[in-house]
Amino acid sequence: MIGRFVATNIAGFTEAELDELEAVLEYPDVDLADWLSGRRPIPAECRTPMLDRMAVDCAGPGAGLPEELRPR
Repeated sequence: MIGRFVATNIAGFTEAELDELEAVLEYPDVDLADWLSGRRPIPAECRTPMLDRMAVDCAGPGAGLPEELRPR
């Protein structure tokens, strides 16, 4: 999920967004997986615009799948 989000968006990120992405990636993988899959809500103290953006992107059908395997 995260890899596809980064690959799709990284070219357009500002320096500030890259810093914010780096901060998001410091969270434990298990927490990120739960938050981005919707299994658990993102805690208020962890929410950032970047994490919210990632959560919206990852909420789509087949978000963690390669393009050729995504539902149409």
